[in-house]
Amino acid sequence: MKNNVVKNKSFDFAIRIVKLNQHLNNNRKEFTLSKQLLRSGTSVGAMIREAEHAESKSDFIHKFAIAQKEANETVYWLELLKATDYLNEKEFDNIHRDAIGILKLTTSILKTSKNQLVAKQTQKINN
Repeated sequence: MKNNVVKNKSFDFAIRIVKLNQHLNNNRKEFTLSKQLLRSGTSVGAMIREAEHAESKSDFIHKFAIAQKEANETVYWLELLKATDYLNEKEFDNIHRDAIGILKLTTSILKTSKNQLVAKQTQKINN
């Protein structure tokens, strides 16, 4: 895939998550929530990478569904870190906006892929 927007965005997002984890560990001495954030935030891109080489359309959908769940979990950890004052408004806003954007993007790709799979299955039945 040449210019894969979701792949690029999820990789850039993972870099930001790693740096945020380092900031939370070094400057805020927060280790538990940030570890959860690190796991889910970097997993999004990893699942998208796995989907690149899916064995079937169903496998692709499955991997993207996991990426979607990980993105949603990441939003949760970011909101919890903000609510517990580990992240200030400025630290939270930009990365939260990116997380929501990736969540929306994965949701859109997932919906389109499911619709394509259903259309293909319907076409097979009708032929």
